[in-house]
Amino acid sequence: MSLPVCVIGAGSSGIAAVKALAQRGIPFDCFEKSDRVGGNWVFRNTNGMSSAYWSLHINTSRDRMAYSDFPMPSDYPDFPHHTQVAAYFDAYVDHFGLRERITFETGVERAQPQAGGWRVTLDTGEEREYRALLIANGHHWDPRWPEPAFPGADDFNGVQMHSHHYTGDDPELLTGKRVVVLGMGNSAMDIAVEATQVAERVFLAARRGAWIVPKYVFGRPLDQFVTAPRVPLKIRQRFMATTLRAAIGDMERYGLPKPDHRVLEAHPTISDSILTSLTHGDITPKPNIARLTEETVVFADGSEERADVVIYGTGYKVSFPFFDPSVVAAPDNELPLYKRVFHPDLPGLYFLALLQPLGATMPLAEAQSEWICDHLTGRYVLPGRREVLEDIARERAAIRRRYVASKRHTMQVDYDDYLFEVRRERRRGAGKSARVSR
Repeated sequence: MSLPVCVIGAGSSGIAAVKALAQRGIPFDCFEKSDRVGGNWVFRNTNGMSSAYWSLHINTSRDRMAYSDFPMPSDYPDFPHHTQVAAYFDAYVDHFGLRERITFETGVERAQPQAGGWRVTLDTGEEREYRALLIANGHHWDPRWPEPAFPGADDFNGVQMHSHHYTGDDPELLTGKRVVVLGMGNSAMDIAVEATQVAERVFLAARRGAWIVPKYVFGRPLDQFVTAPRVPLKIRQRFMATTLRAAIGDMERYGLPKPDHRVLEAHPTISDSILTSLTHGDITPKPNIARLTEETVVFADGSEERADVVIYGTGYKVSFPFFDPSVVAAPDNELPLYKRVFHPDLPGLYFLALLQPLGATMPLAEAQSEWICDHLTGRYVLPGRREVLEDIARERAAIRRRYVASKRHTMQVDYDDYLFEVRRERRRGAGKSARVSR
């Protein structure tokens, strides 16, 4: 009898995998450290891995985030609150009868390759054997602090924290305080805006410029425009640049640094509120932090501000605590994979949603899960090793040509293009499978 498959994590990607495996009749176990599904979208998740804060809303519109066969409720707003998103994931697993197939409050302590599969050690001490691993542990839970730490950080008398640990429901943290938020990503800007409601002063420090993208243009969510796959990048950039110029103008008009790249050459920041806070003077823009003193933050332009709280919105590390680094590691957030799913050197090892789309990961994880099931059942055959490695090299080269060099831009994909490519590759590999079986 064939060994079962192990799914690590029951967040938004893991539950898509569980559904696909269950519907194909593939034996599996799924382990989730928390007491509920939803992963990063569960506020104050018991596993401590959620980055959700109380005011969090999705930045991808509802219809672009939903799984293909389970729409979000029609009475949800276009950009639901995190509690609604978490409720949607609960409804998904209950609708498809998946909850009893997940082992909650149980983590994978160690996963080791062995002949014919993998040996998995649970945090209960139990060991089990599997034919394959589906990794769905997410990549927004292991905070990356400034590297190296800013001079004087050890001397600062105030609070220093990563945005990952910000929840927004601690009234004492920011009330009446002078707050510095470092970062130009979505979380940093959301937190800066939220801080203006209670803080004495809020400063937003930028390490580099970013394009601020509104959620709505022309009365519709912006992510619902130019969705056809294979539209050339230059056309998308031209449309986006024209739209942003008409809707909000230059970033410098708001006191923010000019982006050192063209639109869509770095992950955009999606916010309708940050620019309003800047124009109202509720947030004061600043350049990068240069150093800290006991009571102040000194910025790269030489200006100095007294501060009580510094919040670092400096991103996340891609990490897999259950793997020995000699087996699987992602130094500088780099983990080369074939089409962001298949490990080229470890058969039976698959990754879900280990990518950064200009859009939501849920439909992509759903498509990946179906594709993995094709491979597990022999309906899809991978290309030869040489072709796999050449494709990985092309992908990495394309990312480096297009995107700003940073640890954030190591696994970028275009949402619609990626779905198109997965469908095409599944058909191509299915043809190989048919030829092999004859």
